[in-house]
Amino acid sequence: MSPIADAARRLEAISDSPLLDTELLLAHALGINREQLLLRPPAEVPAEFEALLARRLAGEPIAYIIGARAFWTIELEVAPDVLIPRPDSETLMDAAVAHFQGAAGPKRVLDLGTGSGALLLAALDQWRQASGLGIDSSDAALAIARRNGARLGMADRTEFRLGDWADGITERFDLILCNPPYVATSAPLGPGVAEHEPHEALFAGEDGLDALRKLGQQLPRLLEPGGLAAVEIGYDQASSAAVLLATGGLTASLARDLAGRPRALLLTTAS
Repeated sequence: MSPIADAARRLEAISDSPLLDTELLLAHALGINREQLLLRPPAEVPAEFEALLARRLAGEPIAYIIGARAFWTIELEVAPDVLIPRPDSETLMDAAVAHFQGAAGPKRVLDLGTGSGALLLAALDQWRQASGLGIDSSDAALAIARRNGARLGMADRTEFRLGDWADGITERFDLILCNPPYVATSAPLGPGVAEHEPHEALFAGEDGLDALRKLGQQLPRLLEPGGLAAVEIGYDQASSAAVLLATGGLTASLARDLAGRPRALLLTTAS
């Protein structure tokens, strides 16, 4: 059995994508990307690979081991100080693209709880004329977001600021994106999530709605007429989140992810 096949077999017990994980770890150990690895498989596996594999076998997320995660059209630096961007969160970007279809697109974008900067930087990559503001309560997360913005050539279009959601912000925005914590304190999570990812980006009180309560008080004064606020929610929060967020003249509609699960509330105001 080849070393790659053997590693993938060992990962089957803890990963839904053992071969992909193996390829990403091996490419990282070799200092190349996965595409290069697939085009020219190595004759030998470097010694560093076994140490990386051991970390994955212990449950550490692959994104933290290799320090990167693809999201939308960009690749981001990630570390345990920030939540790992998920494909499900791209539902917010899909909704934003649909909302501004046929229009010039947003000029100003706000990302509340920006973390790695994933949503803001994805939006600025989509709309090259736009600029944006990312807010987070973690200095460590903001440092990562700033590095991502600089590496992607967006430093002149982004500002990352320490804050408590939108406290103190008086500007209005065409597009507001937010992936807040929405997990109930006692709710079970997938393997490796609670053990490795930042709890402040996951948990939001006993019912998982603490962050949404605050956002519901802030969003109406932040959104430009004709704009869109897209807020990620838990799969079972569509009704409760709508009650909290559809305030101050905002109207809510539901966006579902590719699996058909409720994923985001889309908030709009009259033009």
